[in-house]
Amino acid sequence: MSGAPRMHWYLPTHGDTATIADNQAGAGARVPSYLEPSLENLTTLARTAEDLGFEAALTPTGSYCEDSWLATAALAQHTRALKFLVAFRPGVLSPTLAAQQVSTYQRFTGNRLALNVVTGGDDAEMRRFGDDVDKSARYRRTGEFLTIVRGILSGGEFSFDGEFYTVERAKTAYPVTTRPTVYFGGSSPEAIAVAAEHADVYLTWGETPEQVAEKFDRVRAAAAEHGRTLRFGVRLHTVARPTTEQAWQRAEELLADLTPEQVAQAHARYTASVSEGQRRMAALTDGVLRDARSLEIEPGLWAGPSLVRDGAGTAAVGSYTDVAAVLGRYVDVGATEFILSGYPQIDEIRHVGEGVVPLLRIGSAA
Repeated sequence: MSGAPRMHWYLPTHGDTATIADNQAGAGARVPSYLEPSLENLTTLARTAEDLGFEAALTPTGSYCEDSWLATAALAQHTRALKFLVAFRPGVLSPTLAAQQVSTYQRFTGNRLALNVVTGGDDAEMRRFGDDVDKSARYRRTGEFLTIVRGILSGGEFSFDGEFYTVERAKTAYPVTTRPTVYFGGSSPEAIAVAAEHADVYLTWGETPEQVAEKFDRVRAAAAEHGRTLRFGVRLHTVARPTTEQAWQRAEELLADLTPEQVAQAHARYTASVSEGQRRMAALTDGVLRDARSLEIEPGLWAGPSLVRDGAGTAAVGSYTDVAAVLGRYVDVGATEFILSGYPQIDEIRHVGEGVVPLLRIGSAA
């Protein structure tokens, strides 16, 4: 391991849950939360992340959660240094307005903003926002969006005439002294093309390190065609405990109350998803509910969350040393950042921050 990776945490603006069975908001319905996403509860988690040395907190985006810009702007007033990785969909926001929001956010928080650009999602979810553009067009639109935002943030006035946007002499009221880091994910060729040209950090869900390495290689090659070099990050859950046995017992508890019917329905939905990344997550299991250990797809890497959860579907499971070793394998194939989460967040972040992160620092120093 060369250099300690940057560590970020997930901010559950849809509410926190105690088990995977509770966390199916992405399936389209709001579920009862273990912990409501109140300003008080989210502030407690954000301050804990800050105190434990995490660099940033990622929000989700969608109709099942609180608005990411407003929620994190409020949380920034209750934290000191924690950055906020704000997820948003370009298709429902003017690029000029986005640049203005970036400018205001950076000035009001002391440059604590990063951007997680989410091009698409479930078709039904997209239609909730009045967006019915097909997948290929969404990525072309995202490319134009980021071109305009970067142009405006570069200073002065910026004009652009493209397929989706036409702006004339766009600008911000005040110059942006620190441009936010742009995080971008996606497994399709269209997604990789946009990342190669516009992203600072390419994100992937936690497939096996071999699969992740192959994807990173494709992104590197695509970025090189633009004369660019990107950083790489992995979005992953954790089930970290002092001992391996305790961790796997907790993994078993996370599957409590799931039914074979729920799992089969979710698997069918995800394997038919328009998202290539979601289909790749679904392919890690056969959609059959079994005991936790049988869902271990390689040492310490568990596909349990993918049974019913959309998005990130794997977890590093084991003792603190085990989990550090799993993260280390991703570092070995090029990952320099991690966005982690667990159930419930406030418990898991303490296990990772106090037990796993120090081992990663020791390993990088060695």
